[in-house]
Amino acid sequence: MEQILKYFQNLSPLQIEQMEEIGVLYKDWNTKINVVSRKDIEEIYLRHVLHSLAIAKFQKFNPGAKILDVGTGGGFPGIPLAIMFPETEFHLVDSIGKKIKVVEEVVQSLALRNVKTSNCRVEEIDGHYDFIVSRAVAQMETFVRWVKGRIAKKNQHEHRNGILYLKGGDLHEELKKYATAKVYPLRDIFEEEFFETKSLVHLPMKYKG
Repeated sequence: MEQILKYFQNLSPLQIEQMEEIGVLYKDWNTKINVVSRKDIEEIYLRHVLHSLAIAKFQKFNPGAKILDVGTGGGFPGIPLAIMFPETEFHLVDSIGKKIKVVEEVVQSLALRNVKTSNCRVEEIDGHYDFIVSRAVAQMETFVRWVKGRIAKKNQHEHRNGILYLKGGDLHEELKKYATAKVYPLRDIFEEEFFETKSLVHLPMKYKG
C-alpha cells in the first residue's frame, strides 16, 4: 500500500480501505484459483495495482464515462481504476470463466457499484466506450481488430477516445502502422525498477457507427 499512497496522496478513506482490501482478497482467492502467479501475488501492489493505475496518471476519467477492460484476467486494470474513479462506469470482460468468477467476487466484496462483468469474447460485446483499456493481451493489430466499432463518438476527455494499452518491451515494430499512437514510458511516472521497460500506449480511434 505504501507504493500506492506514494503516488496517489488524495485517496478518500473509502478508497484507501478498498485498496488495502485488494491484497487480502487476491491472496485468499489465489489459494483457490490461480489468478496471478505466486511471485506476483507477493508484489500485487507493484505488479498489478500500481501498474494498472498508470492509466489514472495519464487520464482522469470523467463521471459517467464508459470504460471497457478487455481480457481483464483477475480484474486488472479495471478494478483499481474503478476504485479510483467511482463515478465512471467500467465493463470488465474476459473469456475465461474462472477468472471472471474471481472478478465478480472481488467486485462484490469491495462493494464496487460502478463495475459490470461479462464472461465472453470482446467481439460479442455491444455498446460504445470512451476508452478501451487492457494489459498486453495481444499484438496491437489483433487488439484493434477485436475492438473495432466500440469507440464512442463524443470526446469528453483531455485525450481523444481510443485504446489505452499497458505493454512492455520495444513497441516500435508493433506500432509502426499506427501513426497516431503515442508511447509513454512508465519510468517517467514511477521510479520502481519494475517499470523500467514498461509503457502506456494511447491509440486514438474514430467512431464507426
